[in-house]
Amino acid sequence: MRTIIFFDLPTVYSKDKKDYLLFRKYLLKEGFIMMQKSVYSKIVLNSQQSKLLIERVRKEAPKKGLVQVLTITEKQYSQIEYIIGESNSKIINSEERLIVL
Repeated sequence: MRTIIFFDLPTVYSKDKKDYLLFRKYLLKEGFIMMQKSVYSKIVLNSQQSKLLIERVRKEAPKKGLVQVLTITEKQYSQIEYIIGESNSKIINSEERLIVL
């Protein structure tokens, strides 16, 4: 499964910029990878793990702006259709590397 975070945060004031940068750093620390400027995704094992992840993100989300989350299966994710551009092959982002202990 994939958990995808979409966000649109204000960056007009220095406090807003700081909140944006802290939130972005938090997502990277949690293991999310950037798909686009304000779209980050992470592989999760199941819906329970996704729910726990969403709760942690909810606690770290800034008070202003818009933050949305979507959880989809790997099969749905693999059906992403590129209209312009192409997949970034520099990022190894597949479940083949996932080790379940």
